[in-house]
Amino acid sequence: MKNLLDFSPEVKAALEAGRPVVALESTIISHGMPYPENLTMAQEVEGIIRSEGAVPATIAIMDGRCKVGLTEAELYRLATEKDVAKVSLRDMPIVLAKRLLGATTVATTATIAEAAGIQVFVTGGIGGVHRGNAGSPAQVWDISADLTVLGRCATTVVCAGAKSVLDIPATLEMLETLGVTVVGYGTDRFPGFYTRDAGHGVDARVDSPAEIAAVIAARAATGMPGGVLVVNPVPEADALDSAEVERHLGVALADMAREGVAGKAVTPYLLARMKEVTEGRSLAANLSLVRNNARVGAKIAVALGQQG
Repeated sequence: MKNLLDFSPEVKAALEAGRPVVALESTIISHGMPYPENLTMAQEVEGIIRSEGAVPATIAIMDGRCKVGLTEAELYRLATEKDVAKVSLRDMPIVLAKRLLGATTVATTATIAEAAGIQVFVTGGIGGVHRGNAGSPAQVWDISADLTVLGRCATTVVCAGAKSVLDIPATLEMLETLGVTVVGYGTDRFPGFYTRDAGHGVDARVDSPAEIAAVIAARAATGMPGGVLVVNPVPEADALDSAEVERHLGVALADMAREGVAGKAVTPYLLARMKEVTEGRSLAANLSLVRNNARVGAKIAVALGQQG
């Protein structure tokens, strides 16, 4: 993997100097939001990370290489081109071999970040176990590769929980099975992306970046594979009501089944529907939580640097 990495000068210099670096995924740019909101969000999030004393490293696949840190022109390309592959782990060899433009999911970004030596990765929400699978052995299980990567990669992931469209209890059970440590930043509850409480708790609550850095260091000292998942709730002012989200999702899931939407198209479909039925409030929540995660992730990266 290391032979496939191309670092931007800024990220390369930071890593060589031991300065804090924060990885960012690119699927949220190409598939998570419409243009121009996606480009504005990407630029703003990178700015937030810099303002907190860390260096942003947006990750993508371009021209047969894994890019760690993007130029303004490369960000624009991801935000505006129509045929951008959504790259999970199984897709990487194909996208690299065909030299396609690819936006990396949580699983792929975390894998590349670990190879690059980046300790902290910020995203919106992780993938997980999709609804309608648990307890239905006749169905094909739809489980995101994000979870297995979290159980294997040491990179700490900061997110607003799992996307509301998922089966949260089954996702938490899978995280437990994989040995992923789940801590809540300033909360005892596991958030559900648009909502601050998905109805379940976390393994522990931490109230400062220094506390999280200590947990990360302790996990590293054990030599166990996998990492720490830091869940950081969407700011209260922008959170959506849980009952409203469930109501809208119920309708959207039924429509999705009728239209035959499946696989990689599920999450973009549901996010677009949520934006429509909430009259843009879900997009505002999405933007808010990403900014919030970027700020927290940068603080954690700085705290980790101060430890050693």
